[in-house]
Amino acid sequence: MEIEGKGFLVAGASGALGSRFARELDRRGARLALTARDPATIVDLAAELDAAAIELEITGPSSRAAAVERAAGELGTLDGLVVATGAVAFGRSGEIDPAFEERLMSVNATGPMGLIAAALARMADGGAVVVLSAVVAEYPTAGMAAYSASKAALSAYIAALRRERRRELSAVIDVRPGHMETGFSGRALSGDPPRMPEPEDPDELVAAAIEALAAEKREVAYDPMKRSLETS
Repeated sequence: MEIEGKGFLVAGASGALGSRFARELDRRGARLALTARDPATIVDLAAELDAAAIELEITGPSSRAAAVERAAGELGTLDGLVVATGAVAFGRSGEIDPAFEERLMSVNATGPMGLIAAALARMADGGAVVVLSAVVAEYPTAGMAAYSASKAALSAYIAALRRERRRELSAVIDVRPGHMETGFSGRALSGDPPRMPEPEDPDELVAAAIEALAAEKREVAYDPMKRSLETS
């Protein structure tokens, strides 16, 4: 996919990875609309990148629809969507408050799925979807069962979406990062993180994902066996 001049909506731009995606897309010449649950958190970034700052509550159907419509209006054409939203909770099965488990599934799976569905209705032919799931989607992790399940659900959706839209979209990319020191675990809904492996480089991940987008690949995934990012 040719990135320069294309209009991208970056959901979750207030986060460490979402903001990196926004800056890298801007560096490659994309036009941007950015979202956050609280738009005040991305005002400075939006000004830096000459982008619209849009409110998005990922779990709200009306908020998702409004964010996509606003982005499409600001950009003129919606050529791509990056979904970098998410939440985490730690704890063994049966020990996490069921309300937090439902929140995980809503923020990590059904919310992004709904946002993608809304974006598809406005996306130009040959557009692209880039979604951050997680390594636990492929390697479910003890002490993170509910989180693993929510990310696995999202990853399965992305795989099916790729097959369904192979004639309409240039790329549907599942980005499955390993552990990164981005402050994400410190904002957990509940619990304390288990012992984590050596953190990966978020800049390397984002660069690999944007290269995969340009090359119309399918996946950028951390392989814990090889301890490296693999693109396919």
